[in-house]
Amino acid sequence: MSARAPVRRAEEVSVVETDQAPPRGRSERRDAEFTEYLAARQAALLRTAYLVCGDRDQAEDVLQTALAKLYLSWDKVRDRGAIDAYVRRIVVNETTSAWRRPWHRRERATDRLPETAVHHDQYDDGGSAALWDVVRSLPPRARAVVVLRYYEQLSEAETAQTLGISVGTVKSQSNRALRMLRERTPDHLHPREEER
Repeated sequence: MSARAPVRRAEEVSVVETDQAPPRGRSERRDAEFTEYLAARQAALLRTAYLVCGDRDQAEDVLQTALAKLYLSWDKVRDRGAIDAYVRRIVVNETTSAWRRPWHRRERATDRLPETAVHHDQYDDGGSAALWDVVRSLPPRARAVVVLRYYEQLSEAETAQTLGISVGTVKSQSNRALRMLRERTPDHLHPREEER
């Protein structure tokens, strides 16, 4: 009798999976829509994740997680115009969660860097790379507000909704972040230096 029990369970599982599987046409349509969305938006979403995380490897991991969660809930998304906002929210939440994990706090900085390929954006003349180094020095929440407000050009209300905070908090975090950026930005990167 015990030899037959696993066989029955396997049969029951396969029946359940068959009963709950979406119709083939719907699944193919969903995959095609998701693939089309990825082709159009993946590069921009990776840039946003990189700016929020400050690290390319972590940005790729966070975006992969966000896209996996999006795929799993693709059929539940009613407003197709809000998909980017949904992914940005996941990216910010995953980045915040990563900072809270114990293994992150155990990492140690070293004087010796590993040999890796360096990624440079094609449009960067060097000045913006130095400026983004200053942005990356901000605390994670302040960096997320700066990226969403000024890089993604979201309104204060959209930023608040994405981060799950109030509009007043967005305003105060923006002011605090901009003040820190002014203090930390080297003189040669200040716009007033270019006017002279």
